[in-house]
Parts: sequence; structure tokens; C-alpha cells
Amino acid sequence: MRKSGGVALARRIGRRVEALGRRARRSHRVAFVALMLVQLLISIASLIWMTFVPVSFLIVPLVVGGVLLRFGELVALTAITTTFGSYVVLSRGLTMPRIGFVLVIAVVGWIMITSAKVRSRLGVPGTRGESMLMELRDTLTAQGELPRLPPGWLVESWIQSAGASTFSGDFVVSTVHDDLLEVALVDVSGKGIDAGTRALLLSGAFGGLLGVVPVEEFLPSANRYIRRQEWDDDFATVVHVVLDLATGEFDVRTAGHPPAIQFDAWSGRWQTRDADGPLLGLVESPEFEVNHGQLKLGDALFLYSDGMVETPRQDIGRGTDRLAGHAERLVGHGFKGAARELVETAGGAGDDAAIVIIHRKAHA
Repeated sequence: MRKSGGVALARRIGRRVEALGRRARRSHRVAFVALMLVQLLISIASLIWMTFVPVSFLIVPLVVGGVLLRFGELVALTAITTTFGSYVVLSRGLTMPRIGFVLVIAVVGWIMITSAKVRSRLGVPGTRGESMLMELRDTLTAQGELPRLPPGWLVESWIQSAGASTFSGDFVVSTVHDDLLEVALVDVSGKGIDAGTRALLLSGAFGGLLGVVPVEEFLPSANRYIRRQEWDDDFATVVHVVLDLATGEFDVRTAGHPPAIQFDAWSGRWQTRDADGPLLGLVESPEFEVNHGQLKLGDALFLYSDGMVETPRQDIGRGTDRLAGHAERLVGHGFKGAARELVETAGGAGDDAAIVIIHRKAHA
């Protein structure tokens, strides 16, 4: 008896799931029928009570349909709205303002149809396209989280996109393995959503390479991956650091990227860690130089994108000096919270800006 009851329950659940699926598939159709009926009611009300129900109300359901409906349904709603609006307006006499209103409805419908066509080509009806973009942004942010380091070490990063965009072409990938910290700060060409979507693709690929391929093979492997994408005139710059958390020794390699900066706590001086290498994606078999160094107690290493140091009115060399000058004021605070402060104070407003700070504390 208990077994048969379980089977019956499973069947009821299955039928409920199927019903919900059918309802979801019909949701666009239901919305289309409802909006069409609303347009009909508005048109009738406007004919009867033209003083209280202006025909301009027809635009509101049309805009709502642009958000909810699929491409074909929106085309039909636009045609119906234009027909209803034309009949109501022109029934009161043929004048230029009324003809202009019919044109306004047609233009609004055309705008809604154009945006719906783009969503239809992407296969993401309604507001799902915007939701997917937000999910891509959140995924990129999550992939850039830095690992926890043992006592005595501080690592933090901050990224700011150009202008008011929520998508950045700069990203960070990192990992810790065998007492080694690997960090790569990447700057993808372009800005906005185009750069952000490429950054998402590359962050997943580059994050998979860290800790898997030998450290000296990371940049060549990343270069081969970009070349396989066959992007037109697109490239990326990278600064890659491998740090031994036991000794503080590190290697820096760059691919067309501004050099890392090291702060020497003993002398109070700032030193660039130059390591020449070509942009990723441009050369078939590039070679990347390596710069060896060591972080002693109190020292810090700064990785940053060109948006931190390059502006139309100054070269990277002066921008690097300016960045070091801003960072000098934060030495006494042990660089805690320095990444965000430096990006907000020194980052350029017209370009993506990113920074990673690795600090070996004077006292664990």
C-alpha cells in the first residue's frame, strides 16, 4: 500500500511539473493575448470617453510588450496597436497632429521590434538577456577573488571599469599551490560589454592554466589559446607573478603590460620590475623574459593595468611615478585597503583600471 501511494505521489508530481512546463511555454502567448485585449479596451474607451482616456495610452502596453514578448508576437502587437491607434485618431478627422501621433506609434513599435530582434537572434526572450549579462558580470567578479594567504602576507585587488560601465576588460586570476602564489592581471583590448564578454571567456581559460602548466609555460599557453579564437584585431596584455610564500622570492613575466613595481621597506625606494614580452595573440611563438626578485619583511609588489598610469597627457613612466607617489602615503597603514583607494584616486576615468597589491608584513 505504501509503495503504491508513493508511485501515485510521483505521478502527481510529474503531472504538476508538466503542467508548469506547459504554462511557462504559454506565458508569452498569454501575455500577447492580454496586451492585445488591453489595446482593444483602450481604443474603445478612447472612442467613447476621448476626454478622459487619451489614445496615447496605447503606447504603454506596446512598451510592456517590447519587454515581455518574442519577436513575432511583438510584430503582431505593433501592427495591431498601429491599426487601432490609426482608426481612433483618424476617425476624429485628418489633421497633421493626428497623423503625427500615428507615426509616433509606428516609431515606438519599430524601436521595440529592433531590440526584440536582437534578443531573438541571441535566443534570450524578454528580460532574460539583461539577466544573463548581469550573471556574466557576477561570474567574472567571483572568478577574480584572491585566495587566502598564510599569516604574514596580505594580498588584495580592485577593479574599476571605464566610465559608468559595469563590465571591465581587466580581470585577475590567481591560485595557491605548493606554497606558491600565482597571480595574473589581464587587460583585454576594448571597453564595455565587448571587452567584458571576452574577459569572461579568457578568465575561465587562464584560471584553468594557473597551477596546471609549468609557470614558465603560462604566458605561451595563454597566447596559443587567444590565437585559436581568431579574433580580429583583438589582443590582451598580462603581468604574471609567481611568489614563493616561504622565502618571498618571485618571478615576474609580462606580455605587453606595464611593469610591476616593488616597494623596498628597508630603503623606502620604489623599483620597477621590467620583463619584456609581446602582446598576447599577435605572435605565433613569443618569448617572455623573466625578472627575479624577493619580497623581504615590509616589502610590497604592485601589479596594475595601464588605466592606472597612462593618460592622453602623460606617458607610462610618469604615470608609474605618480602611482608610486600615491602609494607612498599608504606605507604607514601596511597597505590594507590600498587597492581600492589607489584605483579611485589614481585610476584614469577614461579607461578600465585595476591593481593587485601583494604585501609581506613586517610583523606576522
